[in-house]
Amino acid sequence: MNEVVTALGGDQGGSTPKTVLDCTLGGGGHTLALLEHGMDVTGVDRDPEAIAAARDRGAVYIAAGRLQTVQGDFTRIDEIGALEGRQFDGILADLGISSHQIDTDARGFSFRQGVPLDMRMAGTERGSGQGDSAADFLNSAPEEDLSRAFWEYGDEPKGRRLAREVVRRRETRPFVISDDLVGAIRGALGAKTGPADFARLFQAIRIAVNDELDGLARALPLLRDRLTAGGILAIIAYHSGEDRLVKQAMRDWSIACHCPPKQPMCTCEGIALGKLLTRKAVKPAVTEATQNPRARSAKLRVWQKAA
Repeated sequence: MNEVVTALGGDQGGSTPKTVLDCTLGGGGHTLALLEHGMDVTGVDRDPEAIAAARDRGAVYIAAGRLQTVQGDFTRIDEIGALEGRQFDGILADLGISSHQIDTDARGFSFRQGVPLDMRMAGTERGSGQGDSAADFLNSAPEEDLSRAFWEYGDEPKGRRLAREVVRRRETRPFVISDDLVGAIRGALGAKTGPADFARLFQAIRIAVNDELDGLARALPLLRDRLTAGGILAIIAYHSGEDRLVKQAMRDWSIACHCPPKQPMCTCEGIALGKLLTRKAVKPAVTEATQNPRARSAKLRVWQKAA
């Protein structure tokens, strides 16, 4: 939290407050901290429950005209009418899921016993554009797509074996609750698999269901272009695939020369789009990770657009 506020320039004075787009409003924790440090915030989230919770927590700022909430998917920011043409001094994206989503069994993100296999960030109500649930994906996706999810999103070397096990089981009994997927994992990978394996592979299905990595790759240049001159982009990633996309994009945007590596002299006369403000990813301090274990895998990267 402190690193995010510092990166986005809280309490630096000026006649006009800095404007920040919080792409992942969640419960409003980051947004409230930014507001308390003198910035005006527009918060976006695809989850209607997150919007409602944040509006309750930030009611005084909404009344003062300093907080606006918008329901939408930041990976398609170009399709959100309320944000059309707007630019911001700072943009924050805290990727992954919120604690509320994890802790609410009905949302289906947990591998606790009896939890429905849902995992849709936009909500659980069918017929409202939320797309397929985790159960739908497990029950209908081709074996190759399942294997890709387990291998690429879950770093599972036996992803193909697990995909075959899912396909075999769904032929006689559909996947409905968390126990069904846990059973398939144990059936394919062995009885000694435990919570760390379940967390990793449930996360893989969540990423596939919500199109998270492809969506992030699509969103990064869109977010960059929504920054004002000198604006700051701060992104917190929890998954290695997310962090890899963010790291590469920010590095590419910070390079002026795009000539072939072996060319002895620069002839492209390129101009960097901006600069990296974090040479390496910023990780939570030991005290923060101890107080909030869910933060232990977080990696913050910060980039500044050219003035």
